[in-house]
Amino acid sequence: MSGTLILVRHGQSEWNLKNLFTGWRNPGLTEKGIEEARATGKGLKSAGIEPDFYYTSALRRAQHTLDLMLEEMDIQNVTITRNIALNERDYGDLAGLNKDDAREKWGEEQVHIWRRSFDVPPPGGESLKDTAARTLPYYEAEILPLLKSGRTVLVAAHGNSLRALVMAIEGLTPDEILAREIGTGEPTIYKIGPDGKLVERVTL
Repeated sequence: MSGTLILVRHGQSEWNLKNLFTGWRNPGLTEKGIEEARATGKGLKSAGIEPDFYYTSALRRAQHTLDLMLEEMDIQNVTITRNIALNERDYGDLAGLNKDDAREKWGEEQVHIWRRSFDVPPPGGESLKDTAARTLPYYEAEILPLLKSGRTVLVAAHGNSLRALVMAIEGLTPDEILAREIGTGEPTIYKIGPDGKLVERVTL
């Protein structure tokens, strides 16, 4: 029996809207972000998906997204596991800066390398490789056993922590995962077999 994994990036945040590097900073959702989260919750309910377990990061925008989804799914009084392992990539010295201002300060090429290389971190921050090094062991220890046993797990997290999971689940290369866009509020759904391997990717 296959387990079901639903990955959802948080809805649009105030800093997404302002084109700021966010990382571990804690802005709230915009009105659009709230609508995205609610729409995803409605979509999951319409598809008849009822998770057994719920995970999110230690950051407010992901937690709020999950709360809004559960509200739309008419799910109450459940245990939500929050863990820093699912946090967004830490952008270090870039956090809080407008991306255009960062390009002016460090140059277009350097900022592109920090954003789109797999293993080059920005000053004081994490690369995607670093993010994967904390996200994947947590997934393998806490979430994957549930999927192997046929359970349904909902994870509300962030663009880069989810990229780390998608890379491992789909067997993508660093170049392939860096080219993958994960939209705000959009669910990615996988069927995972008893061996922990991907069975299929599902669309709502």
